[in-house]
Amino acid sequence: MALSTEQPTYTDIGATIAGSRPDGYYHDYCEAEIGQGSVAFERAVSGLQQWKAHQVVGIRVFPDSAELLTGVTVIVTLGTALVALAAPCRIVGVIDEPDRWGFAYGTLPGHPEQGEECFVVSCSDNDVIRFEIIAFSRPGDSLTRVAGPIGRAVQKRATSGYLNALRRFVGQGT
Repeated sequence: MALSTEQPTYTDIGATIAGSRPDGYYHDYCEAEIGQGSVAFERAVSGLQQWKAHQVVGIRVFPDSAELLTGVTVIVTLGTALVALAAPCRIVGVIDEPDRWGFAYGTLPGHPEQGEECFVVSCSDNDVIRFEIIAFSRPGDSLTRVAGPIGRAVQKRATSGYLNALRRFVGQGT
């Protein structure tokens, strides 16, 4: 487990967990039903804890065994084994409730964006398991600003990939 001494590159730390929407950022919210019942909920939580939502083509997390604890630093990469964009992130909070589990990570210096992303699974009163991704971001450097809509499209594709990856993982356990 690597603890970061770097500070996030934005000021609204924990906003995704708190449910606030800081000014000056793009805001994204996606959700999907990924299962039904307590077994699916436990599998979804386990999947988040094992970075299964991040098992998307072109995306890797280093170290892939990182525990989801506040203060832990990970590098999320986008690309191939030969060429990849590194995006350092720090876990800024963990939600651990009987019917809701998740975590949020925020960008660190060197990340192409500034902001935060939160991944939460929950079990409703009628045992429907939902996976939500809440994020706010803005370009963190001039290259990302120039990329404009391309960068946003990459973010949306990654978010869709996270939803589908965890849905597949949960479905494999039933």
